[in-house]
Amino acid sequence: MAKLVMTPEDLAAIEAAVKAAEARTTGEIYCVLAEESSDYHATPLAWAAGVALLAPAILLLFGVQVTAPDMGMFGGWSADQVEDIGEAMARGALIGALFLQGLLFLVTLFLVAIPPVRRALTPRGMKRDRVLQRAEEQFLSKNLHATRERTGVLIYVSAAERMAELIADEAIHSQVPGDTWDRAMAALTDGLKRGRPAEGFTAAIGLCADVLAERFPARPGDNPNELADAIVVASRPRGD
Repeated sequence: MAKLVMTPEDLAAIEAAVKAAEARTTGEIYCVLAEESSDYHATPLAWAAGVALLAPAILLLFGVQVTAPDMGMFGGWSADQVEDIGEAMARGALIGALFLQGLLFLVTLFLVAIPPVRRALTPRGMKRDRVLQRAEEQFLSKNLHATRERTGVLIYVSAAERMAELIADEAIHSQVPGDTWDRAMAALTDGLKRGRPAEGFTAAIGLCADVLAERFPARPGDNPNELADAIVVASRPRGD
């Protein structure tokens, strides 16, 4: 999957779209493009542990079994000697299984830790939860909940996951049904799928402005710009 790239022209186009949108409404639109919403460090560990548990089954598949020795083949041997041999066979098989488990764990951990593999093997539901979590964190950290009229809107895109979230503050949420934003989100995700995030952002911003201008129109002479118009490009989180 191609990496989402934003040129200076793309950044300028998004900033211009936000300025044009906010000229029509008292709402504040804030855009964030994150490289990734989580490092999903638990995914390699979970896969490595799961694959390692298959070691006994793999041994059985290749015919390695631990069985009690045939007493007849040890004619003339003492019971203690036969018992020692049986224990040695069982110990050897156990050590082999543990070695195979450790090897499978390390190999799987290494392979799944490769970023594209890690993302592909992370459940979509987990990725969706992390994207929403990061979007909510951005909403609060950028003070979108503290605008004068509680009309902040966050458009958040997580590039690695190709997922997006739109969060509207209290005043908007109370008057605008959630599905009102479906067209804007569809335009945004379409741009992401085509590898054209700037087009997706500008289309979504315009559609959000249409909704906001209808319900929260600008008041001439009383429409302060409370948040920066430029899109924020956020780096990948660590240790999450």
